[in-house]
Amino acid sequence: MLTAKFQALSPHLDECQRRLVIGAEARSLGHGGIRLVARAAGVREGTVSHGVAELESGEAPLGRVRRVGGGRKRAVDLDPGLRPALLALVEPDVRGDPISPLRWTVKSTRQLAGDLTRQGHRVSADTVAVLLREEGFSLQGNATR
Repeated sequence: MLTAKFQALSPHLDECQRRLVIGAEARSLGHGGIRLVARAAGVREGTVSHGVAELESGEAPLGRVRRVGGGRKRAVDLDPGLRPALLALVEPDVRGDPISPLRWTVKSTRQLAGDLTRQGHRVSADTVAVLLREEGFSLQGNATR
């Protein structure tokens, strides 16, 4: 019954709401509730304990899912040499009018990501695209005739 309840609710909740719901359920069950709820919800016991602690802390809701600074850090923040390495790969092949702010490169984001990975920078083509946009590059495919 508890598993069905969590399966029905889970798709409609974000991670903070889910943690609070399972914490409230565990607290209402009393002794042994954390382990029971963790098994029924398919989460770690620590997640349930964290939900219980959040409820018992009495703090006001954050108004956001994660605390400030929470979540995965950007690849550029973790690897300060990534941006210079990318620009070094792109500079010989930069195209565009020197007067116009529009710049582009003939290399694909996938090709650049592969080159950077071989240099020791673990990066995806999507991350390369984001970095190029931040540097003012236009990401347009080559037109074929």
